[in-house]
Amino acid sequence: HYFDELLARIRDIRSSEKVFWRKVLDIYATSIDYTPDTELSRQFFASVQNKMHWAAHGHTAAEIVYQRVDAAKPHMGMTTWTGDYPVKEETEIAKNYLNEKELDVLNRIVTMYLDYAELQALDRKPMHMRDWIAKLDDFLKFNERDILTHTGKVSHEMALQKAHAEYEQYRKEHLTEPTPVERQFMEAIKKLKQLVPPKKQRGKKKENTESNRAGSEADRDDEK
Repeated sequence: HYFDELLARIRDIRSSEKVFWRKVLDIYATSIDYTPDTELSRQFFASVQNKMHWAAHGHTAAEIVYQRVDAAKPHMGMTTWTGDYPVKEETEIAKNYLNEKELDVLNRIVTMYLDYAELQALDRKPMHMRDWIAKLDDFLKFNERDILTHTGKVSHEMALQKAHAEYEQYRKEHLTEPTPVERQFMEAIKKLKQLVPPKKQRGKKKENTESNRAGSEADRDDEK
């Protein structure tokens, strides 16, 4: 019964829309001895995101934000965002700056982790917290990826400060422009104006009427 429920949980994790490192955390939480407030868990929570980023592109999450955020680039150098323009919160997320190859590496690592978790559950083998921590490093080594052994050169606060500064510059330069829907609205108004027939000029009509009247009177004089 325990392993059947575990297998169902693992498959739910696989199908979820969570980002890569959160899926790894969810698998870690399936450990038979899972205790979130231990020093072992705290260290894993603090390192898992950066460990996976490092394996994909050789930078921590803070470093990738600090190095790639740029107000002068299209969409601030981001490859993923929602809406027509990036919002401030999106500039803080390292995954939003990754290219297709880097994202593929991360997804493959997570897939291996999930596949292994399913196999262990199918074989009725319980996994402990230390097992999952060691297994992540094993997968990275197997794929010839470097293992992060330090905290990186850029702090989280430094990355946020730069991201916010670049966003303010980007906002001033780009977000004052009409949005696509505003441009569509203005274009629709322009077309409506073209469809409205021009008003007749009353002055000319009056002049023509007077000319016709004068012509009629002249004709009557000729008849006399």
